[in-house]
Amino acid sequence: MEFFKNNRLKLLDTLKNGDLAVVYSGKAPIKCGDEYYQFTPDRNFYYLTGLDKQNMIYITGKINDTNIERVYIEPDNGQMARWVGANITPEETKHISGIEDIKFIDDFKNDIIHLANNTNRFFTDFGRNDIDIKAIQNEMRDIFGKIPFEDLYFVMEKMRVIKSDYEISLIKKAADITRLGIEEMMKNAKAGMNEYELEAYYDFVLKKNGVKDKAFKTIVASGMNGTILHYVDNNNIIEENTLVLVDAGAQWGYYSGDISRTFPVSGKFTERQKLVYNIVLNGQKLIIDNIKPNIMYTKLNDILKDYYYYELLKLGLVKTKEDVFNYYFHGVSHFIGAQTHDVGDRAQALKPGMVISVEPGLYIKEWGIGIRIEDDVLVTETGCDILTSNMIKTIDDIEKFMAEVK
Repeated sequence: MEFFKNNRLKLLDTLKNGDLAVVYSGKAPIKCGDEYYQFTPDRNFYYLTGLDKQNMIYITGKINDTNIERVYIEPDNGQMARWVGANITPEETKHISGIEDIKFIDDFKNDIIHLANNTNRFFTDFGRNDIDIKAIQNEMRDIFGKIPFEDLYFVMEKMRVIKSDYEISLIKKAADITRLGIEEMMKNAKAGMNEYELEAYYDFVLKKNGVKDKAFKTIVASGMNGTILHYVDNNNIIEENTLVLVDAGAQWGYYSGDISRTFPVSGKFTERQKLVYNIVLNGQKLIIDNIKPNIMYTKLNDILKDYYYYELLKLGLVKTKEDVFNYYFHGVSHFIGAQTHDVGDRAQALKPGMVISVEPGLYIKEWGIGIRIEDDVLVTETGCDILTSNMIKTIDDIEKFMAEVK
C-alpha cells in the first residue's frame, strides 16, 4: 500500500549514508502452558510495512550510498500449518508490504554481520518491552562494536505524530464503532444488573462490526467506581440512580478510537449529577475552543485546572488551586493513533494533523460522583474537528435517547 511505502521513504530521508535501522514485529507473550496472548504487531513495524505477523524483522538504511530495505520472515512451517495455519509466504509478504527483498529469519544474523562493516550508526527502538531488547542490544554490540547506537523511537515519534488522511479515516471508523457500542450499553442499562453484563452489550457490537481487538480494556464504572480513574474490574451491581462512567475504544486497522461518556442508569440525572456533569461538559467545550495550531499542548491542562478551581470554589469543595488535584488528577489529553496513548512529545505546540483526546473529568468521592467526557479531536489549520461528534453528550440528548429506548 502507498501509505506504508511513503512511511518507509520518510524514514529513509532521515537516515545518512552509513545508517542502518532494524525494526522488529515482536512476539506474543506466553499466557499459560502452550497458550499465548493475542499477538499485536509493534506499531512502528506495522507503520513501515503493513505486516502484522510475529517474529519478522525489517531493515532499512543507506550503505555505501545504496538504499536498502528488506523483510525477514519465518520459513514454511510444514505440518504445523495443519494446526495453526501456514506461515506467510515471500510472495504474500511482497504483495502486502510492497517490499521486494524478502529473506528468511535464519539469514538475518549473517546479513547483519556483513552490513556492519559499512555501518556508521545503528538504529532500533530501545524502549520495547514486548521482546528481550537487552539481549538484542548485547548481540548487536558484539556485531557492531563501538559504533553509535541510536534510539529509533524518537525518529518514529516525529513521523507518526502527524496523521495522514488514511490514518484519520481509520481512527474515525474505530471511534464510530465505539460509539455504536456505547449507545448499545445506554439502551440496555438498568439498575440491578452487573457492570460486566452491561459491558457484554458493548462487546457484542464490536464483534458484530468486525473488530478483532479492543484498543484497551473497557471501563464500566458505576457509582463510586466512577471515581477510580482506571477501574476495569467491571464486576459490581449497578445501583438505582447512580451514574455509569464508560471509557471504551474499538480498534480498526490497528488504529484506536477512544470515547468516554457518563450516563444515569435510570435515564434521568439527579440535580446534583446535572450540576457536576455540566461543569465537566463546559470544561470540555472550553478546551476544544482553545485547540489550535501553535498552542502548547500542556497549556490545555492549565486552562482546565484554572476553570475547575473557580467552579469547585463555588461548590465549596476547594480553597486553593492545589485542592483541585483532589477532584481532578490526570491530564486533559493524550495523542491518539496506532496506540490509544499514541507517541508524541507533550512538551510541544499543537500542529495540524495531530489527533488528541479531550477528556476532562471530575471525581467527587464524598458525593459518590465520577464523571468523564471524552472525544477524539483532529487539529486543523484554523482550530479542530471533533472526530466523535456523532456521539451524544448533553444532558438533554442523553435523557431523550435513553427515554426513547427504554
